[in-house]
Amino acid sequence: MRVAVVGAGYVGLVSGACFADFGHDVCCIDLDQSKIDALMAGRIPIFEPGLQEIVANNVRLGRLTFATEIAPAVRAADAVFIAVGTPSRRGDGFADLTYVRDAARDIAGAIEGYTVVVTKSTVPVGTGDEVERIIRDLRPDAEFSVVSNPEFLREGAAISDFKRPDRIIVGREDERAEAVMREIYRPLYLNQAPLLFTSRRTAELTKYAANAFLAVKITFINEIADLCEQVGANVQEIARGIGLDNRIGSKFLHAGPGYGGSCFPKDTLALTKTAQDNGISLRIVEAASQVNEQRKRTIARKVIKACGGSVRGMTIALLGLTFKPNTDDMRDAPSLSIIAALQDAGAKVRAYDPEGTDQARPLVDDVHFAQDPYDCAEGADALVIVTEWDAFRALDLERLKQTMRTPVLVDLRNIYDGAEVAQQGFAYESIGRPVAPTGA
Repeated sequence: MRVAVVGAGYVGLVSGACFADFGHDVCCIDLDQSKIDALMAGRIPIFEPGLQEIVANNVRLGRLTFATEIAPAVRAADAVFIAVGTPSRRGDGFADLTYVRDAARDIAGAIEGYTVVVTKSTVPVGTGDEVERIIRDLRPDAEFSVVSNPEFLREGAAISDFKRPDRIIVGREDERAEAVMREIYRPLYLNQAPLLFTSRRTAELTKYAANAFLAVKITFINEIADLCEQVGANVQEIARGIGLDNRIGSKFLHAGPGYGGSCFPKDTLALTKTAQDNGISLRIVEAASQVNEQRKRTIARKVIKACGGSVRGMTIALLGLTFKPNTDDMRDAPSLSIIAALQDAGAKVRAYDPEGTDQARPLVDDVHFAQDPYDCAEGADALVIVTEWDAFRALDLERLKQTMRTPVLVDLRNIYDGAEVAQQGFAYESIGRPVAPTGA
């Protein structure tokens, strides 16, 4: 199949590279000339494990190309995927569809022959209708169908999620479009990936519903963690106890400093705005969003408490800046709120992240960025694990203790055994677990 992908950002680049790896002929288009120049030179603008190799291999084989001009690729395509950004709109939080509308207009001017136009971007219910209307108004003669095919990619595991998906959702309104989409995803039949066909509006809402449910699940276990700290229970054991129930499942039951990233904050807000516009109040989702935002500042107070109630004049070292490991994405990362709150309280902040430093620099002020975890901890009054990168899971505690001014470890991801850390002479705090007594 001949595939055009409009937008060479995270979703567009991963999707285009994986489609090419399936054997399709793919062109990724982006208006950003510098991005396209970098991709053509073999430089990937985002960090995603495995993506560099897949892009390089398929460019070498001629199956993956890049361009800034949309018309040639669209004219030749059997399917055109819209994978542009849909950021939260200033003022009301609704998804900004400016880039989607622009893409629809550009596609309308280039269509030749029957073409399936696929919205891969996360868009509110009814966006497919609007895309169809734009193209129909501009090109009443065009033969096309508009399909919704939401992405369910986890940053840091996007390649495996695309190639071994839990499900593929396709919202279509006619059988001709369904046949094209079946052919595009035919290489996944060997993996027996569930291919679920729905109406277009159902597919659009499925994406938002999925992310909102996961956001609620994370928020729930975080609130249970807070209760655990008050009553002396262990949230990790509770998560395992309820996660073994097949009706609940164990995923997304890891207590921490709150969710961030490009999806959950934006999509929960967009879903609640869509509901309000339709006279519905999604109170559970609204509460989850509010609790999550409050939690990020609350976590900073937890760090301050671990330092004796004040951090004025102290140096606090943060390990991990990105919202999750194996990505360089800093969007809505809890670290940003934690840094701001600690600085407001008078602390100096040092930080280290394996991949997110360059992304973090323009987002924070007066932060010293270290070269490694031990450099970060030098002279610190407390060390805070914010993101659970593998590189932080087996730190040399004795070395840390020697380099720190005060041996205080605040583990916001519960990756260490509190008793073992305490035996090394650290004051140790975690999330939703009994406080470990400090060792000799």
